[in-house]
Amino acid sequence: MSQSPGEAVGHGVATIGVTIAVPDPYGAELQDARAGYGDPLARSIPAHITLLPPTEVSAEMLEAVQRHLLGAAARHRPFRVQLHGSGSFRPVTPVVFARLEAGLRECRLLEASVRSGVLARELAFPYHPHVTVAHQVDESALDRAYRDFHDYRAEFTVPGFGLHQQAEGGDSAPWRLLRDFPLTA
Repeated sequence: MSQSPGEAVGHGVATIGVTIAVPDPYGAELQDARAGYGDPLARSIPAHITLLPPTEVSAEMLEAVQRHLLGAAARHRPFRVQLHGSGSFRPVTPVVFARLEAGLRECRLLEASVRSGVLARELAFPYHPHVTVAHQVDESALDRAYRDFHDYRAEFTVPGFGLHQQAEGGDSAPWRLLRDFPLTA
């Protein structure tokens, strides 16, 4: 379902993100696991691979952002992602994730296309494609998630990516899909 640029949430500013959705049954499985570890964001953020982290743009820019994303999608083909095993950003960030074994290069190229032009921005950390399974939980839950996902495997095709907008309410507010962008190269 699509939303017109004039319907942006907020006072002339929209917080957007661009992600690759992890399809079901894997998406639901990963989201349920995240909730099981006590992650407070588990139900407001579906399982995904981030291409553009939360970014504030003026509501008036949403149309230009969508044109930019159409162009980015047109330069890439669908590809396979294979998740295998767990990883962590600890001690820097308290996050445990499912690692990408295949599709890493394609995600990096797609991310570079997305995070250019009107969406060019600096990142706090180098881009590292992953699927979060535990965040903002205590150390024992992070340890459990890391062990539980040690042998995890999932494989799926990435047909495109989505532009999302966060509702008002801060970091825990839910995200909604504004538009999908199929990969068409």
